[in-house]
Amino acid sequence: MKDRVEIGDKAPEFTLKNEKGEDVSLRDFIGKKAVVLYFYPKDDSPGCKKEACAFRDNYQAFKDAGAEVIGVSSQSEESHSIFSLKFNLPFTLLVDEGAKVRKLYGVPSSLGMIPGRVTYVIDKEGIVRHIFSSQTNIEGHVNEALKVLKSLT
Repeated sequence: MKDRVEIGDKAPEFTLKNEKGEDVSLRDFIGKKAVVLYFYPKDDSPGCKKEACAFRDNYQAFKDAGAEVIGVSSQSEESHSIFSLKFNLPFTLLVDEGAKVRKLYGVPSSLGMIPGRVTYVIDKEGIVRHIFSSQTNIEGHVNEALKVLKSLT
């Protein structure tokens, strides 16, 4: 068993609650659309706000590319709901209680304690096509994901 997901792997299946308390599973999208799954450290922190707003501002481009954007962090439904409403986020935020899915994907931590910022592009068949990991290159998460999605179509 590998300790992290790599390009070419089948994306690990998961089911988590979203900001509205509804169950969302990766399998809901497989066969229908690609998924841009991005793990971020914390709701409403400066970098995470910037990242969420960058995904929001490019959301139509993701939809046009046949993809759904999903954000994942460990905060509560309530925290996600407030964050989503405050910045008018058009995509789902999932509650990864105990960082189970983060561990499943092998998302690293920075300095051993800050949850990593990693974006996975998962194609319609559920295969990981791209992984972008950077705490600081916020735009890179959005730009790289869009570039890869356009190359898949």
